[in-house]
Amino acid sequence: MTVKNKVEVRIAGKIYTLMGVESDEYIQRIGLYIDKKMAEVMRVNNSLSTSMAAILTAINVADDYYKTQESESHHKKELKRISDELEKLKDERKRLIEENSVLSTRNTGMQLELAKREAELNEVRNSLSKASRHIV
Repeated sequence: MTVKNKVEVRIAGKIYTLMGVESDEYIQRIGLYIDKKMAEVMRVNNSLSTSMAAILTAINVADDYYKTQESESHHKKELKRISDELEKLKDERKRLIEENSVLSTRNTGMQLELAKREAELNEVRNSLSKASRHIV
């Protein structure tokens, strides 16, 4: 069974007892957040009743909540897009590494072939040089 904490918080000058399964510190932070929001509302219009200020505070908190939800949704979509792009780049990197390996092997083969052809060419040149010395 979950233990509920009882925490006293001050909101708009009044003490309220809040209960929750969260830590005392967390509940205090929530109370402080609401107190600050309510103080902002009352600072803008000090003639508001406490209940009207509470309603406007609730509207402001709901506004914060929905804006945060929209921002989170946007960030999740952006994260998904970036993750997809990262996967594509990883696949492209893998493909390029494999292609590089194939090209490197071909290059080595061509260098060996070139060395053989150069050796053959040198042999032909040497033979021609010897033959031309005998002809002269």
